[in-house]
Amino acid sequence: MKTRIIAIVVILILGVLLFSYGTNNNAQQKNTVDPNALRTEAVETYAASLTQTEVPAIVPTTFPTLTVEPSLTPEIVTATVETPPTVNPCYKLLFDKDVTIPDGTQMKEGETFTKTWSVINNGGCAWAPGFTFNNVGGDAMRGKSLKLSESVPTGAKHELSIQLTVPSGQNGLIQSSWRMADKNGTFFGDTLSVNIAVGTIATPTATQNP
Repeated sequence: MKTRIIAIVVILILGVLLFSYGTNNNAQQKNTVDPNALRTEAVETYAASLTQTEVPAIVPTTFPTLTVEPSLTPEIVTATVETPPTVNPCYKLLFDKDVTIPDGTQMKEGETFTKTWSVINNGGCAWAPGFTFNNVGGDAMRGKSLKLSESVPTGAKHELSIQLTVPSGQNGLIQSSWRMADKNGTFFGDTLSVNIAVGTIATPTATQNP
């Protein structure tokens, strides 16, 4: 009987010792750090970081508006040219013939004469009283402007007469040009001329070939 009790006590003591040893051994294993395990964990962490999806950078969808300052254009100054008044297109005058003093008539210095032209109103409007006939070129030969005293209807013939005086101190061909103007002083129609010869006019002689 004693022997059985002693055996049981021994078994209990051995059991307590084995339990205590196992507990200490597990605690020691938990407190010990394995370097190989650490390296393995680090490699796995790095590999996992490489497989992670890269987060795309946020690109702004709106862009700043670039404002372009307008370039300064130099101001161009243009001179205003005054244009003469335009003649009424319905006013026309057509030369018909020389009534007196045909071209080339021989005259003397200081001689006074009356030059008359026959003209036609070939426009669409009548010439009104107050229209004038004026010298526009050459030698005026003391002639004065003529003012119409009556209307000249369209299609009608009319005579214009100017008193002239041959200038002194001139020899050769002398010309005087005249033209009709409306109430605004705007000229229209053909230019009428008188051409006279004063003094001796040398004429070229024909040279005969031997």
